[in-house]
Amino acid sequence: MQRSKKIASVLLSVTILSGACAAAGSTTAHASGTGAGLAEWALNAYYSGWSYVYGGATPGTVDCSGLIYSYCGGNARGGDSQLYASSESGYISNGIPRVHGLGLHMDGHVGVYIGDGMAVDARNDDEDVCYDTLDYMGWTQWYKVGAIDYIENGWEQFNGDYYYYENGEYIVNTSRTIDGTTYYFDSKGKSSDTPSNPSSSNSSSSSSSSDNSSSDSSSSDSSSDNSSTNDDSSSTEEVKEESQTEPSLYKNGDEGDEVKKIQERLKELGYYTGEVTGKFDDATEAAYTQFQQAAGVAVDGISGTDRDVLYSDDCPTYTDAQALLAEQTPTYQLGDQSNAVLTIQNRLAILGFFNEIATGYFGETTLQAVEAFQLANNLEATGIVDQATYQAMFSATALSNNGYALATSVGYTGPYAMPQGGSSQFVLQNTQNQNYAHSAAVVASAANKVTKKALSNTSADAPVFFSAVVKRNLNVGLWFVVVLALLSVFGGVFIIKNVKASKKARRARSKKSYTRVKTEARYW
Repeated sequence: MQRSKKIASVLLSVTILSGACAAAGSTTAHASGTGAGLAEWALNAYYSGWSYVYGGATPGTVDCSGLIYSYCGGNARGGDSQLYASSESGYISNGIPRVHGLGLHMDGHVGVYIGDGMAVDARNDDEDVCYDTLDYMGWTQWYKVGAIDYIENGWEQFNGDYYYYENGEYIVNTSRTIDGTTYYFDSKGKSSDTPSNPSSSNSSSSSSSSDNSSSDSSSSDSSSDNSSTNDDSSSTEEVKEESQTEPSLYKNGDEGDEVKKIQERLKELGYYTGEVTGKFDDATEAAYTQFQQAAGVAVDGISGTDRDVLYSDDCPTYTDAQALLAEQTPTYQLGDQSNAVLTIQNRLAILGFFNEIATGYFGETTLQAVEAFQLANNLEATGIVDQATYQAMFSATALSNNGYALATSVGYTGPYAMPQGGSSQFVLQNTQNQNYAHSAAVVASAANKVTKKALSNTSADAPVFFSAVVKRNLNVGLWFVVVLALLSVFGGVFIIKNVKASKKARRARSKKSYTRVKTEARYW
């Protein structure tokens, strides 16, 4: 039965790979596949239950880099070599592009970015192929796999839906008129309708390979029909005019007068407190991210079509956003069961407070772990995960069970807001006026407070978790002292008996020697 499942999985994988390549061929000519094809390949590996086998790179049995290699092949087999062979890469802490099928990298491990904050990776012998949120594993870098092509402009089909790419990323929360038809794209980038011509594009280029082929074909066509050339040139001018009316994208690293205008508006609304420099830096990105969250648009820290909302009269201010956040913030407590609770348990496990299997149920063990975390991080030990506790738990300075900030070692770069629409929708909170750099003195002070509170055991409000630990340690210590005392008594008695026996033996030998000497003297 198991063998039959494996064979079926392999056949399904081959079928999907063939379909992905065929679908990719409808838009651009890709020799080794597309980003969307890789993403679908990885999803199929998860849903088909592929096994993790170290060194495996064939459908059904793969390791982490083998999951990617089994789709596109190439010269790079290992995870690090795939990263080094990539055409483009970046750090996830600075944001990840909206591109299907990006490679994900962390120390000793790689995976595949599916899109919408989700990832697939072949993890280990126990878990096999997994499908989790992007932040769960703590990925540090993204990269474009060198063996496949990524679409720059035009339509791309993924998992039954259509997405439209511009400048290398699929667009979200906007609309486009293409070939006379207006399409609307939601927050995940899905088109409202199926395109009548999936190969059409508003841009003059789609990929390097398709550009060459299209230029060759156009040159042959132009020699045969001058009228068609004139039509093409006029349509190209219309496209250029249309593209010029579209707002440009501004992101971290850009600068100019428009960036200065953005900073002034963010400062007017209360999101930005720095100097107006005209440079789109980290502080500007953080402020823009906060605005996007408050305005209900796509949260990516990139300024695009959402500037219409930013400059509008009814744009929410920072004060309004904070008030709304306080009203909508959920809490998690004893008896709750949800994916959000599962995420909390996993986070507590990383920090060393939760040692059980994460089930998504908020039970007594989770309650004690939350109380322990709150106590270690100078929060009121209520056992309820409110906004303050949640934000502290997912911050880069969250103190672990041993008093040190371990969050930075697993890829967290700042505080997260509690999920409003689902447990996987973690949104970056505003980072202005926050200092992430804890000095050694602060960390030591926090650790000392945890130790003192844990050992005192005198307060009626002390958490049950620490009381039980202290009592257990005291009981173990008491038994150790008793056993040591008994061993000392028995050892002392044994030594005393040996000393007495030795003295008695010496006296007997001395008496015997004296008797012999006395006898010899008597008969001499």
